[in-house]
Amino acid sequence: MLQSFNSTNSSMELSSSLTNFSKKLSDISFSSSLSPFPLQLYPQPSKPKNLRVLAVSVGPSQELPRNSPQRLLKELAHRKKATAPRKKVPPKRFILKPPLDDKKLTERFLNSPQLSLKQFPLLSSCLPSSKLNTADNTWIDEYLLEAKQALGYPLEKSDELGDDNPAKQFDTLLYLAFQHPSCDRTNARHVRSAHSRLWFFGQYVLELALAEFFLQRYPRESPGPMRERVFGLIGKRNLPNWIKAASLQNLIFPYDDMDKLIRKDREPPVKSVFWALFGAIYLCFGMPEVYRVLFEVFGMDPEAEDCQPRLRRQLEDVDYVSVEFDGNKLSWQDIATYKPPEDALFAHPRLFRACVPPGMHRFQGNIWDYDSKPQVMQILGYPLAVNDRIPEITEARNIELGLGLQLCFMHPSKYKFEHPRFCFERLEYVGQKIQDLVMAERLLMKHLDAPGRWLQEKHRRVLMNKFCGRYLREKYLHHFIIYSEQVQDAYENNRRLRNPATTAVQQALHGLSYTVYGKPDVRRLMFEVFDFEQIQPKSV
Repeated sequence: MLQSFNSTNSSMELSSSLTNFSKKLSDISFSSSLSPFPLQLYPQPSKPKNLRVLAVSVGPSQELPRNSPQRLLKELAHRKKATAPRKKVPPKRFILKPPLDDKKLTERFLNSPQLSLKQFPLLSSCLPSSKLNTADNTWIDEYLLEAKQALGYPLEKSDELGDDNPAKQFDTLLYLAFQHPSCDRTNARHVRSAHSRLWFFGQYVLELALAEFFLQRYPRESPGPMRERVFGLIGKRNLPNWIKAASLQNLIFPYDDMDKLIRKDREPPVKSVFWALFGAIYLCFGMPEVYRVLFEVFGMDPEAEDCQPRLRRQLEDVDYVSVEFDGNKLSWQDIATYKPPEDALFAHPRLFRACVPPGMHRFQGNIWDYDSKPQVMQILGYPLAVNDRIPEITEARNIELGLGLQLCFMHPSKYKFEHPRFCFERLEYVGQKIQDLVMAERLLMKHLDAPGRWLQEKHRRVLMNKFCGRYLREKYLHHFIIYSEQVQDAYENNRRLRNPATTAVQQALHGLSYTVYGKPDVRRLMFEVFDFEQIQPKSV
């Protein structure tokens, strides 16, 4: 066996590992990188003389053998060097630019369509930040007529309407509603931002519309099954079915077959367009048109099997409902075409009757009515001054308002198991939806240049449940909540149990103010009484 090799060249490297072989080693060769100097081997005298070792000396100019380790390492290093990824250059919109001077900034805002409509500030805030360009008008000329025909609108241009008509901006908003983040025009900043602001607003329009619809259609049902019905109609898994029923899928996916796309490629664009579409319709035509498009154009059926709530234990409801609901299941046409009479007590009288049962009059004159109601009304600023034609209308409204306030502070633990509707749950449901919509309107008008995702996060952080209950507790209104005797002590001493109850009362108050006085009073409660934005000075 070969024990060692000696070489006269110190830079020569030769490594080998051999074992004993009975055969001759004439077929064995070694390939290595050696210097061009002669190789001298000194075999030991104890080994056989017929052992021969062949070494190949490769010069620097000679090509390495194909299986040489040095050649493989050299090729690997060259390949890594050749295919190394270049340093990514950030997109142009992320490169910091010097700020505009005051003059250019003023011109940019004054020329923006968002400041063009003084009569409709909310509608103006949802317009694009700059005027539509040639590419935008090209899409409008090619596809807008198809969209308007599918939705059942006249094909004439909306620009021909008067300035005092909000529907004049419908063509622009309808175009923006179809420019979802995966389409070609999303690279334009004014299009991308305006579309995101529309879908941010439209989702709360849909929630409020369906909440009012189901509250009046099912006057005895608790909010739990109603939420399941709403999810069955406008859940993101079902939205592609409604888009296809209205033949709008080619406007969203002009180059793809929607049915062949996977869910993560199909559902987000459809959801974005669906929400933005109803944001545009509500801004231009109001809530009745939202109902028409939902149930007539998209063909939604509230009695369909796939949107029914799961079976659950139902509490027996022995209390009366209002006469207009007794034995009569309202349709969407009844709700869309309903107009309150001139001498109505409330801004939304039928919705008030759906949330406040007639049996609440049995609580008139009780201890809470005499002891707590005056303090609550003083803190909330009730009753508001309303110019009624007949003084008896004002008196009747104040009586109903007091009963509604008592219902807002009535915890389910008190009477729900004997009288399921004698608690704040239905008022809380509609209050949560109108609270979301009012805050969305506030953020849209306050942050004109903010995209929809930023507004969504801001909206979520402001209306977190723990904050809503905290605003109520800051006014010391949580002391007036009516609990049952069994949970009174537990709720007073346990913050984890008490805080969700205060949040529910807060939202029920918003629902009551919406049904009695309308949306302006919800704004007053949220931003003046409870200071949801936390911008009012605090007492030290």
